[in-house]
Amino acid sequence: MEDIITLDKVNKTYPGAVPLHVLHDINLRIGRGELVSIMGASGSGKSTLLNILGILDSYDSGSYVLDGLPIRDLSENRAADLRNRLIGFVFQSFNLIGYKSAMENVALPLYYQGIGRKRRNALAMEQLERLGLADRSHHLPGELSGGQKQRVAIARALVTNPSIILADEPTGALDSHTSREVMEIFRELNAEGMTVIIVTHDPGVGAATNRIIHIADGRIVDADGSPAATENPDTDV
Repeated sequence: MEDIITLDKVNKTYPGAVPLHVLHDINLRIGRGELVSIMGASGSGKSTLLNILGILDSYDSGSYVLDGLPIRDLSENRAADLRNRLIGFVFQSFNLIGYKSAMENVALPLYYQGIGRKRRNALAMEQLERLGLADRSHHLPGELSGGQKQRVAIARALVTNPSIILADEPTGALDSHTSREVMEIFRELNAEGMTVIIVTHDPGVGAATNRIIHIADGRIVDADGSPAATENPDTDV
């Protein structure tokens, strides 16, 4: 299986009076078309890893290759362009714009790609229909349930036809029944060939993915918490 994400010895430290080394020699391979979860407790480093994978934050040393492109020292414009083309984001809090309809929210990434209104609205409607929300296309987020909001957010993530869906605690604001429905959507997308990466602390969400990557204290570890085979337990740069 071809790797769509490759991280080699990635380190990240936040400066301060006492520098905080949040990621230690991260080695990670994710294949094209995988459905994986990254699991860890609060403070484990999974949010920082998410931000690096999503080109939302930089790293200090090592290398990151995304879909064949080295990700390093990018200008903000270049980073934004890659995010918009390669990655569809889904967030716990949905991040929908309250005064825009479901269709307008889904179409927004296409606006930033310079696509005309008629075309972007048509593409947005395709995704809303795909997710069973065609009859809610003109509703505002405040008129939607939590599950409907998350489906709108997933439609928005899909509308640019990205290489990867990166979901940050996508079921965190949902009840258990709706959470299972959302995970089934991710599984269906994966069955169609989409690479899906879900960052979570929920074992139930992890169990619904095909591979779980555990992170603790800024390191990739085995399920029992011991250093993973790709890690060097003696290295602490």
